[in-house]
Amino acid sequence: MTVERATIDNLGGLERFARTFAQTLRPGDVVALAGDLGAGKTTLVRALVRALHGSDPATSPTFTFWHQYDEGTPPVHHLDLYRLENLRERVELGLEEAFVPEAIVLVEWPERAPDLFGESTIWVSLAGSGEGRREIEVRRP
Repeated sequence: MTVERATIDNLGGLERFARTFAQTLRPGDVVALAGDLGAGKTTLVRALVRALHGSDPATSPTFTFWHQYDEGTPPVHHLDLYRLENLRERVELGLEEAFVPEAIVLVEWPERAPDLFGESTIWVSLAGSGEGRREIEVRRP
């Protein structure tokens, strides 16, 4: 496993980080985004979709659980598990269907469904909040 760490001073730095990180992603990659509320997980997803697709359609799927961004290549599937309460709910929502080899899957609040993630998952942890400094750790298998 490799571990990379970055310190960014503001949200503009998060955008730059996302552009660089996006270049390392390939179809089939699953990225688990962990961090407290307000740490910048959804902001990072928006920046990644912009970097990958050249557009900014990304919104938080907190109430729908899953958004698909298919207008670019590769497609991006964005899951937000914050409101997920149990395994039955996850099965009813069909969230496992997001994990397809042709898409990059970005998952916020992965600790709500740890069994969804295999050994090849890329784990990104964000610490910080607001407009200020963030500490980012990326763990790759």
